[in-house]
Amino acid sequence: MHFLLDEDKIPTAWYNAVPDMAEPMQPPLHPGTREPVGPADLAPLFPMPLIEQEVTTAPWVDIPGEVIDILRLWRPTPLIRATRLEKALGTPARIYYKDESVSPAGSHKPNTAVPQAFYNKVGGTLRIATETGAGQWGSALAFACAQYDLDCKVYMVRASYKQKPYRRMLMETWGAEVVASPVDDPDHPGSLGGAISDAVRDAVSRDDTHYSLGSVLNHVLLHQTIIGVEAKEQLAMAGETRPDVVIGSCGGGSNLGGIALPYMTDAAVRLLAVEPASCPTLTGGRFEYDFGDVAGMTPLLPMYTLGHDFVPPSIHAGGLRYHGDSPIISALVKSGRMEAVAYPQAKTFEAAILFARTEGKLPAPETGHAIMGAIDEAKAATDAGEERVILFNYSGHGFLDLQAYDDYKYGRLEGA
Repeated sequence: MHFLLDEDKIPTAWYNAVPDMAEPMQPPLHPGTREPVGPADLAPLFPMPLIEQEVTTAPWVDIPGEVIDILRLWRPTPLIRATRLEKALGTPARIYYKDESVSPAGSHKPNTAVPQAFYNKVGGTLRIATETGAGQWGSALAFACAQYDLDCKVYMVRASYKQKPYRRMLMETWGAEVVASPVDDPDHPGSLGGAISDAVRDAVSRDDTHYSLGSVLNHVLLHQTIIGVEAKEQLAMAGETRPDVVIGSCGGGSNLGGIALPYMTDAAVRLLAVEPASCPTLTGGRFEYDFGDVAGMTPLLPMYTLGHDFVPPSIHAGGLRYHGDSPIISALVKSGRMEAVAYPQAKTFEAAILFARTEGKLPAPETGHAIMGAIDEAKAATDAGEERVILFNYSGHGFLDLQAYDDYKYGRLEGA
C-alpha cells in the first residue's frame, strides 16, 4: 500500500528541533581556546547561510525555491505499508516505511547535499571537500555538486574504498575525485573521524574550498526533517492518527533525525535509535565534549562518544562507523526522550534479507538496522496483543552493497 503526495505538496520549510528541546543546547567549543565558537570560527569551513542555520532558533526555516526545484526530481518520497512483512511476522502491528531509496544517489543523503551545495554556490565557493563512510554521503554530494558545477573531493574510509568500488565509480561518474583515507597511512582501515580530518585539512588549506558534512550537525538534521514532515501528512492519508514508535538507524544521526524530529513534541510517540553493536555510541559511549575528527581539528561537540580516536571494526554498514552522534540526538537520548538499542551485524542482515524476500526491496546494510528495530517492535506488539503503528526510515537501497550480502551468505563478515 503506497501513500503518495502530489508534487506540489513538497514541504517548503524545514522543521527546526532546537527551540523545542527540553533544555537549551550546549554550544560547540573552539578546539584551541575551548570557548564557544562564533560565526568567524566556522567561516573557513562553511558558507554563512549554513552557519546561521546551525545556530538559528527559528521554528521553521524556508527552503529556497532553487533547492526545491532539484529536490522535486524525487520528492515527495513514498510512504509504504509493509503488509507482506506484517504477514510474515504474524503481527497485529501496522508497519510503515518512508522510502528514501528513490533519490538519485539511492539514499536520504541528497536531502542535505543539495542545499549545502546550493549555499556554497551562491556564496562563491568553487570546490567542496568531504568524507564518506559507506559512500552514500559521498555519492549524494557528488550528485549535488554536479547540479551546481562545483568541484568535489571525497575522502573515503579505506575499508569502504576497498569493499565498495562501485560507490567510488558512482561518485566519479558525477565528477568527484575520490581518494582512500587516511591519506598518509595506506595500511590503516580508516574511520569516519580520520576521513573528516583529511577533508577539513583540505578545506582550510585552500581559499576556494569549503567543507561539507553529511550528518551530526544541526543544519544537516534540519535539512533531513523534510522526511518526517512528509511522513506526517502521508500517515494521515493512511488513516493513522500518529505512530506509536518512530525508528531510524543511527551513525551520526541524520536519517534518524529526519524521520523522528518532527514527532519530537508528541509525547505519545516513542523515538528509537538503532546502532551497530560494533560501534555502540549511544548505548556504550559517554556523554561529553569531544572532537568530531581524529586529529582534533573540528570544534568540540557535546555528544555521546566512544572517543575521537576510536577505530571501529570494518563492518559493512560503513555509514554507521562513527565515534560520536549528533548533539541533538545525544541530548534526546540523555534526557530519556529517545531510546537506543544496538544489534550485531548478522542480525541486521537477517532482517534485511527477510525484508527483501517479503517487500521485494534490497536494503543498504545501514537500513537493515532500522528494519531489525521495526521487526522487534512488531514482535513486541504481537506479544502484547496490540495493534501498534510502527514507522521507520528506509534510508537507502543496497544495490551497491551486494558484496556485503555475499559475505554474509558465505560467512565472511568481519566485526560484531
